[in-house]
Amino acid sequence: MNSNTDHQTVLLREAVEGLNIQQDGVYVDGTFGRGGHSAAILEKLGVGGKLLAIDKDPEAITVAKERFGGDERFSIVQSSFAEIDEIFKKQGLSGKVNGILLDLGVSSPQLDQAERGFSFMKEGPLDMRMNPDEGESAADWLAHASVEEMTEVLKKYGEERFGKRIAHAIAETRTKEAILTTQQLVSVITAAQPVKDKHKHPATRSFQGIRIFINRELEDLETFLDNVVAQLVVGGRLSVISFHSLEDRIVKQKFQRLAHGEVLPRGLPIRDSDVGKEVKIITKKVRAGADEVSENPRSRSAILRVVEKLAKD
Repeated sequence: MNSNTDHQTVLLREAVEGLNIQQDGVYVDGTFGRGGHSAAILEKLGVGGKLLAIDKDPEAITVAKERFGGDERFSIVQSSFAEIDEIFKKQGLSGKVNGILLDLGVSSPQLDQAERGFSFMKEGPLDMRMNPDEGESAADWLAHASVEEMTEVLKKYGEERFGKRIAHAIAETRTKEAILTTQQLVSVITAAQPVKDKHKHPATRSFQGIRIFINRELEDLETFLDNVVAQLVVGGRLSVISFHSLEDRIVKQKFQRLAHGEVLPRGLPIRDSDVGKEVKIITKKVRAGADEVSENPRSRSAILRVVEKLAKD
């Protein structure tokens, strides 16, 4: 298993500062990964502070226990951040959280481990599950999915313009042999594309689309955003880092709806609470600086957005 040392945490300072951490506050790292953000949050917490971490990946749970198991302020739950209602009820944290951070997407150790099946650059079993113990692997899904379903996934989640051609190629290939490894799939995808993008690997979009679908990433994000404000105290902050346009669009639009409330004619003498404004936007769009991008190219596509919960009176 890869250690936490080979994962560079993206927008570390900006995301943690966005939480406006109070020393005795309660905070949640909804995507523990390898603990970069958690470590930075713990550094700012006092002895009375608490940090709850969440992650689907059993390897992340192991890393968390190794790194922070001796810190009484820290605890971790293996689950999806989409389950915050249930998790917080069990933890007695409903409506008591001062800040929540999400760092979406795949961590570097997951990409680097060929056996996880996330990387189109390395040969490995075609898995792609954040939690290998739950759900259907990418190989299992590709073995039975219809051409129409594969096309929709590739186009909707991968934004792959040749999605239909690739879906037909997968369907044809699997009649001859099972597609069980990453490089088998890469070969099928590459051969099916009539035009190649000079600046992007031919399998980039397809692997993204399949991974997002297999892990229900966008559905989980939408569920989380629908429930998260109720979990925060007034003045509580939410920091979200996204890595592709589909995620960021969902976050941006949800934050705008929460910040603007019900659309009414201008000039009406009413308060923010009367139109249902639930948050104020702290930062609209923060990107990694040139130095961070130079050190960690993965940060190039990262976007941070931060909101703060408003009082309802």
